[in-house]
Amino acid sequence: MEKMQILQAELLDLLFEGRNKNYGAYDLRKNYNKRMEYALMGTFVICLLFIVGNLFANRNRTIIQEQPMIDVVLDGYKEKEKDKILPPPPKEKIVVAAERYNVPVITPDKLVAEEDEMKPVEALENVQIGNEHVEGVEEQGLPSAPVEASIGKDYVEPVKQDYDVPFTVVQIQARFPDGLAGWTKFLEKNLNRDLPVNNGAPAGIYTVVVSFVVNKAGVISEVQAENDPGYGTGAEAVRAIKKGPNWIPAEQNGTKVVYRQRQAISFKVSEDE
Repeated sequence: MEKMQILQAELLDLLFEGRNKNYGAYDLRKNYNKRMEYALMGTFVICLLFIVGNLFANRNRTIIQEQPMIDVVLDGYKEKEKDKILPPPPKEKIVVAAERYNVPVITPDKLVAEEDEMKPVEALENVQIGNEHVEGVEEQGLPSAPVEASIGKDYVEPVKQDYDVPFTVVQIQARFPDGLAGWTKFLEKNLNRDLPVNNGAPAGIYTVVVSFVVNKAGVISEVQAENDPGYGTGAEAVRAIKKGPNWIPAEQNGTKVVYRQRQAISFKVSEDE
């Protein structure tokens, strides 16, 4: 490039002197200013259109003014009364007659109190069996659970039975295995019937009432003699019970329960012994 051409040439021509201007880089740099002008003009036009569009849109928009709230009071309005629901009439309380259950005990007649007397079967047909005498209507249908003392004049609360507490009254008492025959055979084999004779007892019958607990599995515990006629009979009766096998447990309402059993054992001393 000649000296005069260098003075008149642009910087871009100087940079690409002796290089391939058809490669593309030369055209990009040479037309850069024009492209920037087009881009700025396009951006300006788009922004202008956006602003004009918003102006037209706001021009057609309806202005909504908030209306003040006015409380309206209706003096003549009365709320309809709801139908009153009357409570159901109280149920009539019925007291079922009950008789006290007395455990059979052999006692002289003069020592038996009136409330401890055994009631005849006819008097127990239409009443409940409970812990005390209760006046009331005769029972109809199946018998229900025993009752306790009255809470009020007209209401009798049923007994809440605890099957883990020893019972003294049950529907089915505890029994010796094999029944009466097995009990008799056990006494003949294990009871020393000659003990009162050896201890100098006169002729007579010496009965010992032994009390013991039979649990739900039939195991015996708390064996004790409630009376002792003497001559070693009390201790011998307790020894014989402790030596015996497990009993068949008692039942109440179809459930095996703990039961305190009372068993009488008699020693007979004849005059010729």
